[in-house]
Amino acid sequence: MRSKGELEGKIGGCFIKDPSLGLLRMLYVLISFVLGVVVGLISSSHIEQYFSSHTEAIYTNHAFVALGGTFDRCEVEDCLSMESFLRPKYAMHGMSDEELFWRASMVPQMAEYPYKKVPKVAFMFLTRGPLPLMPLWERFFHGQSEKQFSIYVHALPGYELNVTNTSVFHRRQISSKNVEWGSVSLADAERRLLANALLDFSNERFVLLSESCIPVYNFQTVYEYLIGSVHNFVESYDDPGPYGRGRYSRHMQPHIMLSDWRKGSQWFELNRTLAIKIVSDTKYYTIFRKYCTPDCYPDEHYIPTYIHMFYGPLNANRTVTYVDWSTWGPHPATFGEAKITKDFIQSIRINKTQCMYNFKNTTICYLFARKFAPDALAPLLNLSSTLMGF
Repeated sequence: MRSKGELEGKIGGCFIKDPSLGLLRMLYVLISFVLGVVVGLISSSHIEQYFSSHTEAIYTNHAFVALGGTFDRCEVEDCLSMESFLRPKYAMHGMSDEELFWRASMVPQMAEYPYKKVPKVAFMFLTRGPLPLMPLWERFFHGQSEKQFSIYVHALPGYELNVTNTSVFHRRQISSKNVEWGSVSLADAERRLLANALLDFSNERFVLLSESCIPVYNFQTVYEYLIGSVHNFVESYDDPGPYGRGRYSRHMQPHIMLSDWRKGSQWFELNRTLAIKIVSDTKYYTIFRKYCTPDCYPDEHYIPTYIHMFYGPLNANRTVTYVDWSTWGPHPATFGEAKITKDFIQSIRINKTQCMYNFKNTTICYLFARKFAPDALAPLLNLSSTLMGF
């Protein structure tokens, strides 16, 4: 007969009556452990696959799906390459305005560029929806090097620019917000266009256009005129009447005095230096947002006033976009089909009065003109090759 000590064995700190039972228990524990590891690995794989696929979908939807099309993902295209950083391939992105303005305000501190830089002109279209004169602009850009220009379109939210993938306007629509005529949201849209265009480090000149604008010279003339200019083209003047000084609010003092207040055409053209200054400005723009309220029209006062206060010597103090205000109404004259003649377009191209370009007199004062109705397209196309050179 076995003694009590022979019948008892010690396994894992626990006493059992029979060693054979202990071996079975050890085998059970080992099998349970192995099964647990296998189940854990399988579950982990499913969970990782689930989150990976969902994360990829969220990432794709948020940053690369826009206007009904899926953009190339970073798995295919190196999004941290110099090319992607310097010249974003698509205009649409997932940044908020705050993030966009912060990134657009970046300025390289090194004088030399690590690539061959060809300066570009950014054509920024501020529109409510369609671009009825797009065929004229397509002809204007046709055959030109895309290393010399870029296009940005700010339309009302929900509108999708419907163009073929061969169009220069393809995927050039930016993220937008609602815009109301005469409100600060119009100035917001202008700054949003500037900020998006600043993401391309090759953009050196920035011109604001509308859906009713046309070019009155060919691309190379416009390009050389703007790239070669030592000045910005922002109309800025002191209007002592009710539609000038009468819109000033004394709440803007002491930061903006009445003597600083200026008015000018909304249709500006800026170089990169001043474009960065405008999107980086929070102090004075905040004052305008707060006090330039209804009947003030910030789009006619903010940039003219800001540039007059700080960068007057850099400004030609005129616009390069022709507009006819002879009707004396809240809106300029609109030119329809009946108005489009060779003499009329030529009168815009070669102005009766001279202006200054790089400190010299010139008769070429306007590169663009507005407002042209949709029915003006056909006669404009008939004149473009013989008169405007494109």
